[in-house]
Amino acid sequence: MVQVCLNGRRSAADGAAIPMSPRDLARSAAEAVAAGATSVHVHPKTPCGHDSLSPRVIAPALEAIRARVRVPVGVTTGAWAEPDPAARLGRVRGWSVRPDFASVNWHEPGAEEVARQLLGMGVGVEAGIFSGTDGAARFAASPLGPRVLRVLAEVTDPDPATAEASARALLAELGLAAGRPVLLHGEEGGTWPVLRLAGRLGLATRIGLEDTLLLPDGERALSNAQLVAEAVTRHG
Repeated sequence: MVQVCLNGRRSAADGAAIPMSPRDLARSAAEAVAAGATSVHVHPKTPCGHDSLSPRVIAPALEAIRARVRVPVGVTTGAWAEPDPAARLGRVRGWSVRPDFASVNWHEPGAEEVARQLLGMGVGVEAGIFSGTDGAARFAASPLGPRVLRVLAEVTDPDPATAEASARALLAELGLAAGRPVLLHGEEGGTWPVLRLAGRLGLATRIGLEDTLLLPDGERALSNAQLVAEAVTRHG
C-alpha cells in the first residue's frame, strides 16, 4: 500500500504544485492514483488556504475527489485545524459527508474522544503516532487500539542520516501496535530513507507533497503523481 498525502499543512507559498482547492485536490488525487497510489490523505482548506474541519470545507473536497477516484479517501483531524478539543469533536460530529478514514494524532488532547466519535460514525481511524511524543505509550494504554483501521507511524526526524534509526526506535515503541497494520512514513529529508525502510520491512507507506517537495535525487517534484511513481518503484 502506498498512500498519497496530497498537501498537508503546506500552502500556496510552498509552490504552485501544492493542490488547495477541491478541483485541484481531485485532479492531483486522480493523477496520483493513476501512478499507483491506493488511498488518499488530504487536508481540506478554506478559501484562505487554512486547514479546516468544518463540514462546509470537508464536504466539497471529499465530493470532488470521490468524483475522480475509487480508492479510500481520508482527512486530518489535527489539532492545528481546531485547537479546542470540544470544538474539534463538534466539527467531526457535524460531518454530513464522511471520509472513509481520518487520522487522529494520539498525543493531542482529546484524541481518544475524537477517535471514539469517528468509530461510532463508521469512519475508519488512522492512529497517528508521532516520534518524539508520548503517542505510543498513550496508544498502548487505549482500549480503542484494537479497533483502529491502522497505525500511522510518523517519523518526524528530518535528517536523512538519522531518520531510519528514528523509525526503528518508533517501531520498537509501538511493539505489536495492538495487532493493527502499520503504515510507516517520514517527512522532509527523512522521507525517502524511511520509505525505503518500510519497503524492506514489508510495511505500508505514504508519499506526497505533504511529506516532501523533493524527489530522491534532490530535484523539486512537479506533482504528487511524480512522487508516487518514484515511491512505487522504490517501495516495491
